[in-house]
Amino acid sequence: MLRKFKLLGVLIAAIIFAVSATVDAAPNWNTNTITATGYGIPNPRFSSTPAQAMGMARTAAIVEAQRNLLAAIQGVQVDSETTVENMMTTSDVIKTRVSGLIKGARIIDEGEVAGGGYSVTMELPLFGGNGGLAETVIERPTYVEPIPMPAPDYRPPVDYTPPTIPDYQPPTRSSGNYTGLVVDCRGLGTLNPVMSPVIKDSNGQKIYGHKNLDYDRIIREGMATYAQDMSQASRAGSNPLIVRAVRLDDLNATPVLSMEDANMVLFENKSSHFLEDIAVVFLY
Repeated sequence: MLRKFKLLGVLIAAIIFAVSATVDAAPNWNTNTITATGYGIPNPRFSSTPAQAMGMARTAAIVEAQRNLLAAIQGVQVDSETTVENMMTTSDVIKTRVSGLIKGARIIDEGEVAGGGYSVTMELPLFGGNGGLAETVIERPTYVEPIPMPAPDYRPPVDYTPPTIPDYQPPTRSSGNYTGLVVDCRGLGTLNPVMSPVIKDSNGQKIYGHKNLDYDRIIREGMATYAQDMSQASRAGSNPLIVRAVRLDDLNATPVLSMEDANMVLFENKSSHFLEDIAVVFLY
């Protein structure tokens, strides 16, 4: 019993001497990961040796990193209307699963810091199957809905000039051989990244969403990359079809394409299948 109280005292002391981390603890939507850092301060009063003090500081840093990771996860948008926090509030199962993910988060960096403290940085993947957040919060559809077809009377343009993107020279247009889709959303307000994004046409029809795709694949790989520029758009391959959104809907989470561009995307996808291959990038 005495030993139990002693161990409990050590853990309490470790938690007490965790300090708040003023670090970025938000998702990286290009790498589809969440990282968070915690700091601990050793306290000689609760330890008999410097090594024990530093061990307690490490424990405190891990506790703080996990707390910061939870805060970041709760703020993640699953879709335009739902955050992880909403889902945890309404489902004890999801709350338990998220707690388990945090406990299993990987330590990617740790060590002593100036002044005698200790820092721990932890990472949790948004996607990736085992250990990823997606499988917990994205529901498996009952069946896969087919991606819509272009309008029956649609004819592709003879000469298509893609939107101009600074410092990027698009390859020569190659109809039927596009490797991916890039939707330029810049200049329309701030695109709100979500785990389960949708693309609509200007009539409000969804032309891309998780119900159109292989569920197991999107759980492993995600549905899109959010990029600041074309150097981060490798997901779309070497010859992407580039279109510009005309507006953002659903709390700025959903890019909307003109009917002409939406039909072109669907027409080209018939032969290239880049939507089914989840080779989609949003510039924001």
